[in-house]
Amino acid sequence: MAELPVVKRLKKELEVLKRELTVDLPKELERARAHGDLSENAEWAMAKQRQEFLRARVSNMEARIAELTTINLESIPRDTVGLGSRVQLEDLDEGGTVEYEIVVPEEVDGGQNKISLSSPLGRALIGKAEQDDIEVVTPKGKRSYLVKKLVTIHALLAQESANGQA
Repeated sequence: MAELPVVKRLKKELEVLKRELTVDLPKELERARAHGDLSENAEWAMAKQRQEFLRARVSNMEARIAELTTINLESIPRDTVGLGSRVQLEDLDEGGTVEYEIVVPEEVDGGQNKISLSSPLGRALIGKAEQDDIEVVTPKGKRSYLVKKLVTIHALLAQESANGQA
């Protein structure tokens, strides 16, 4: 079963964190310990603090990766907006078009128009098809859009695979 692209990215990040926790940080702790009295050793305190942070981050990432790997790509619709879809919307109030990608929270990036499934616009888009109208309440008030173009995660993954990027 194929996995979400975010899972691959998180696994790579997890490898880096585990390396720091198990290889790099122990060396730092050993160097700090060599400076003597640990009760007043700032290097030791900082390294221990980093160690605690990394342990927590690794644990959280492992749990999130496990959660994300339970998402069955086959359960994501092929003809309506779902996780991983790219959607081009026509702004019916102000004119113009904008494109969004529907992503999990770890991938949200307003500058790249990557919005969360759980955002107001993301929730309004789920299950919509091309030529569907949607209304969403935003901080600027109620907005109306028309779904002009939809590319689902299935089409995107097939395109990446064809381009040798999978």
